[in-house]
Amino acid sequence: MDTVPYLDLPSQYDALRSEVLTSLKEICESSKFAQGPVTADFEQKFAEYCEVDHCVSLNSGTSALHLALRCLDIGPGDEVVTVSMTFIATAWAISYVGARPVFVDIHPLRRTMNPDKLEAAITPRTKAIIPVHLYGMPAEMDRIMAIAERHGLPVIEDAAQAHGAKYRGKRVGQFGRIACFSFYPSKNLGAYGEGGALITNDASIAQRARSLRDHAQSEKYLHEEIGYNYRMDTFQAAVLSIKLKRLDSWNAARVERARHYTKLLEGSSYKLPANVSDSECVWYCYVVESRQRDRVRSALRGAGIQTAVHYPLPVHLQKPYAHLGYQSGDLPITEALCKQCLALPIYPELSKEKMSRVASVLLDFEKSLMAEA
Repeated sequence: MDTVPYLDLPSQYDALRSEVLTSLKEICESSKFAQGPVTADFEQKFAEYCEVDHCVSLNSGTSALHLALRCLDIGPGDEVVTVSMTFIATAWAISYVGARPVFVDIHPLRRTMNPDKLEAAITPRTKAIIPVHLYGMPAEMDRIMAIAERHGLPVIEDAAQAHGAKYRGKRVGQFGRIACFSFYPSKNLGAYGEGGALITNDASIAQRARSLRDHAQSEKYLHEEIGYNYRMDTFQAAVLSIKLKRLDSWNAARVERARHYTKLLEGSSYKLPANVSDSECVWYCYVVESRQRDRVRSALRGAGIQTAVHYPLPVHLQKPYAHLGYQSGDLPITEALCKQCLALPIYPELSKEKMSRVASVLLDFEKSLMAEA
């Protein structure tokens, strides 16, 4: 029985092999392994793709979030409002600058920050808001921005899972003061290693982020403040430039596969992802919900189908944040999603035959539950 992998990066590489190896050879021969023209070229291309003025390439999405907060001078005693339904790096960045994360619940359909919960979380200590575009679905940015503007707060978009996604016709990353991306290999636009970027229309933020990523050097060996080694290596920039040309077509293939899953599973007892008319989701994940999640996942595993759980425990209930005092039940929509979410295989190379196999196992499991009742 052939396995249906959760992600098929080897197939993607096969289509890129010649370009990637040629680029690697050129970089090795030039010996320009850090920064340089290849990195600058990617920064320009990604800024143009996102329709913003500046892109600062970095070594990870976590670093991008950290520098975004540093560039806004957020620190000890400050609060930053975000969601708990996210990869923990969103909260790490807040902790890295000594600030306190304040978590709000998500919308049950979008699975992103619920604007109805946002305003009540803002206090005199609040210094920024970080909505997360989860699973490729944009957060409800018009309402979030209106609240932020009313309170005079900057917004940092965590777009780590949403390369190319659009909200009301605009690509994510254009709404907040800063937006942050991850290029982890599994992402819609993934490097061959670690990578990230910070984008902005604010030239002073871009300039400071470029300084901070390179040990805050004003010139070689002269340092203006505490800095970091957050540079992206040249090979990652080259790979990302090669992949960026294909991103829109890959995203379109993901959209097509998401629609096919929905068609196959329509009418079942599984809660399927919402179709939100104001947004163009890029389907980093196709997540169904089931109260029998662990049994469903076991059935799929037994049929040779790989899945993932994003995420099994929300950030506000993770051990490092126990000191914040959150309890089970504080964010009920987030907590329910963590208990029930199951990400199915979705990627541009996934065949309809394999998708039908996934759906068949899901529907057969549903029938077995009905027989048990």
